[in-house]
Amino acid sequence: MKKWIPAALLLALAACNSENKPAGDGQPVVAAATSETAPADIKPKAKPDSATQAQNWQMYMTPGPEHRLLKEANGNWEAEVTMWMAPGAPAQTSTMSTENKMLLGDRYQQSASKGQMMGMPFEGISTVGFDNHKKKYISTWIDNMGTGMMMMEGAYDSTTKTINFAGKMIDPATGEECEERETYTVIDKDHHLLQMYAKDEAGKEFKVMQIHYRRKK
Repeated sequence: MKKWIPAALLLALAACNSENKPAGDGQPVVAAATSETAPADIKPKAKPDSATQAQNWQMYMTPGPEHRLLKEANGNWEAEVTMWMAPGAPAQTSTMSTENKMLLGDRYQQSASKGQMMGMPFEGISTVGFDNHKKKYISTWIDNMGTGMMMMEGAYDSTTKTINFAGKMIDPATGEECEERETYTVIDKDHHLLQMYAKDEAGKEFKVMQIHYRRKK
């Protein structure tokens, strides 16, 4: 297995080395002050008055059209799952059922899925919400095939009726963090499509999963 050192640690080590490297006379080099150094008399940003704070909080907590879009998917769905373990690998197919419902006053959507995955019983739960402050959809995912949690953020494209998510997850096989991209498209009120993409060892993106959802009648 390839050994690696987190980039943050490398940067920290480089910073320590540059700060403590002795000059020609053996004395530590002291960084010179720059014009970018913040003056000591800068005051912190003033907080909004109490009325504005109350209004901001009200706007933050109030569900809007983005949350109503999630609510339209309430109910029971059948899902056809296709997976590719590597570029060009044979497709693995399975089925599962999904139940969507809104939580906490229609602020968040919970999706609970059950089925078979790679020949084993599978269960997974996602939550999706729209953050009124960030102006982004945020999703979490947990399942019985891991102990971690995947988090993604994305914006809605009204032209394609697609939420374009991006985030990171742990590759269980290597223990390394990897980037993931996901699109969730509303084909119509009874048909949705999820597609997930990852990168191979050469850094080239390929599709690792797609799920066709069909609403149960």
